[in-house]
Amino acid sequence: MKKKLLIVESPSKARTIKKYLGSEFNVLASVGHIKDLPEKEFGVDIANDFKPKYVTIRGKRSVIKKLREAAKASESVFLATDPDREGEAIAWHISNEIKGNNQNVFRVLFNEITKDGVRQGLKNPRGIDLNLVNAQQARRVLDRIVGYQVSPFLWKTLYSGLSAGRVQSVALRLICEREEEIENFVSQEYWEIEAEFRTADDIVLNTKLIKIGGKKFKIDNEASAIEHVEKIKKEKFLIDSIEVKRLKRTPPAPFTTSTLQQEATRKFHFSPSRTMKIAQELYEGVDIGGSPVGLITYMRTDSVRIASEAVHRVRKFIEENFGDNYLPKSGRQFKKSRPTVQDAHEAIRPTDVYRTPESIKQYLTDEQYKLYSLIWSRFVGCQMTQAQYEQTVVDIKGGDYLFRYQKSELVFDGYLRVYRETREETLGRSIAEMGVKEGEKAILESVTPVQKFTEPPPRYTEGTLIRELDNLGIGRPSTYATIVSTILQRRYVEKKKGVLFPTELGRIVNNILVNGMPEIFNVDFTARMEEELDHVESGHKDWVGVVREFYGPFKKALDALNEKRREIKSELQVSTDKRCELCGAPMVIKWSRRGKFLACSNFPRCKNAKPISNGEEEKTCPVCGSKMVLREGKYGKFWACSRYPECNATLPYSLNIKCPEEGCDGEIIERRTSKGRIFYGCSKYPDCKFSSWYEPFDMTCPNCGYGILEKRNDRRGGSYLYCPKCKSKFNEDSG
Repeated sequence: MKKKLLIVESPSKARTIKKYLGSEFNVLASVGHIKDLPEKEFGVDIANDFKPKYVTIRGKRSVIKKLREAAKASESVFLATDPDREGEAIAWHISNEIKGNNQNVFRVLFNEITKDGVRQGLKNPRGIDLNLVNAQQARRVLDRIVGYQVSPFLWKTLYSGLSAGRVQSVALRLICEREEEIENFVSQEYWEIEAEFRTADDIVLNTKLIKIGGKKFKIDNEASAIEHVEKIKKEKFLIDSIEVKRLKRTPPAPFTTSTLQQEATRKFHFSPSRTMKIAQELYEGVDIGGSPVGLITYMRTDSVRIASEAVHRVRKFIEENFGDNYLPKSGRQFKKSRPTVQDAHEAIRPTDVYRTPESIKQYLTDEQYKLYSLIWSRFVGCQMTQAQYEQTVVDIKGGDYLFRYQKSELVFDGYLRVYRETREETLGRSIAEMGVKEGEKAILESVTPVQKFTEPPPRYTEGTLIRELDNLGIGRPSTYATIVSTILQRRYVEKKKGVLFPTELGRIVNNILVNGMPEIFNVDFTARMEEELDHVESGHKDWVGVVREFYGPFKKALDALNEKRREIKSELQVSTDKRCELCGAPMVIKWSRRGKFLACSNFPRCKNAKPISNGEEEKTCPVCGSKMVLREGKYGKFWACSRYPECNATLPYSLNIKCPEEGCDGEIIERRTSKGRIFYGCSKYPDCKFSSWYEPFDMTCPNCGYGILEKRNDRRGGSYLYCPKCKSKFNEDSG
């Protein structure tokens, strides 16, 4: 008897599902896409209704052959690729490859990789949804048009290897514009006045001035602040009013892709791509006691919807483990955050709420445990009762001055029992318990003017950038992590202390694109294109028409930009007062893959070029005696002989800090991983294995005598020095 064939994308998912289906099914993996647009050519026939040219991905011919053979030997075929647009496109390509070997091909969706989830999906087979395929096809074609037609402009203007993207360039624009806001921000001085009062019962109330003469006020200089302080000291104060009220806080919705990435970045400093990698592992299945189990539902979703069965089960769990006080009268459903939410899948939740994080901790890696705990607690919390606070407001008045004491006390934790976004502060005693009464005297113990300054908007983190993209309707759940990782990998943006800064290169690329094609690389246009893709998915618009509507204004803007290319290139070449040693012409600053360099303005007649001097020490080549120049390669800075390629001698770029390892005479050098992350190692590697992710500080540890300390940052953004040997911490000014 022939078996049935089920095809998924991932080998790990295939192993998990095979355990659930047993001998009735043969389960194979396509290992992602089998076809795509070609790597080294445009692959879109614009004149023929933007027809895409799909080619077999390198290395996938053997996979396709195996799938065809398996399909031919099977009773029927079920395509269970991921339940989203991209998964539908993969299923479509597989279907086209195997339909000559088996006509009984069906599409099934697994929202969760559990026995029930798989069985339920198999009960509802359908055909390939061409609307989903066309929406994905339109996105792919749009991105290819922008990437393959704008990127060459950047190559000719700056240097080859740069890229532009329909969405990534808008994300870069957001970061650059935020940086400009910060640079142009003019901080303004203002003053607040704080006072400490004592009641007859010796109760101390720390307050802040909120009104003068019954109106809000602004004190913008020290003289005015001191003048008010002197007047306040002469007044007599009474407790003017006491207000105590109950406040309720509703739990947040369960996670979507965007909110999960934001929270994992904030709590664990996970990058979005790292978060999605871990979530994929939890979705596809983790070995629990000898059997793979899918622990969470599908993790690429913009929906906060929860299945009624899941709500019923979590309510039962809450009642059994926390009691009736923590269970609302009915299950809670959450509204869409905006009309463009696709709502194709549930929110991200555990597949079985009774599988608590602690009960399976031994089977999970540390990262898997952290992320699963976050998803589990957010889901359970969203179905628990509201947290309740007692907020107390005490107004103290004297003459024209009104001071306010305000504090909240958590009186019932509700959902905070399992999920807390921030640390909650509580008040030891309520005002009533302290005996404070309206009309009684309040003795002024001290009054202090406090100088403040307005602050610029904060720079984006990876999490807050994703939140902004999500709020603006730019990108979709499957694209957020890629958008962020792309602008980092291209070195348009760099991450320092957890926040994103545009690099000089990123700002130049952004200026070229925004000034040259403002109607294309803007937030509103990009968000509108996302809505158009949604209309294609719903079947209300034809994908070719959507792409054609985009291409018209795009082509017009690109042609206008190309006409200005020489002008833009000329503006980017900054003249210097240095002269070429070979021909005497002025030297200009140009760009290459390795950054800025000096080149002769007589190019191509004179090809003299050299690195920009930045005050580095001079070194002599140990092989030929020529001068060495500082260069930057894939793995960081290094010294190279100026006679290259005649002389290939190189030396490592040292920080002039001796290696702290005992018996080693090497120096610490700055290196980069293959993904561009900076680390520090010994110049004597591989003989010495010293390495650190943290910048070294040339100071001996006062406690243990270790040769260096490391510069580290705490969660509040402050910095300190740390000894990696004895774990001691020191203030950064200790040196």
